[in-house]
Amino acid sequence: MLKIVLYTTTTCPFCKMQKDYLKSKNIDFSEILVDENPEEAQKMIELSGQLGVPFTVITKDDGSLEKILGFDKARLDSILGFN
Repeated sequence: MLKIVLYTTTTCPFCKMQKDYLKSKNIDFSEILVDENPEEAQKMIELSGQLGVPFTVITKDDGSLEKILGFDKARLDSILGFN
């Protein structure tokens, strides 16, 4: 089972598009609002090296991480097996 964490802000239109897309595919995810939680924003910067959102971290069954900056539907589909 994949674990998906989505770093977002309350005003990001691409974040909303990605959340809506994941919901339309019945994919469970955790959301972290980095504009409301500075500590989590710092964690996101450490993971991604930047401030852009949406930033998605997918933990695979083997413990490896996939990190996606922005709403990259093709990459999400590939990782989630929708190709």
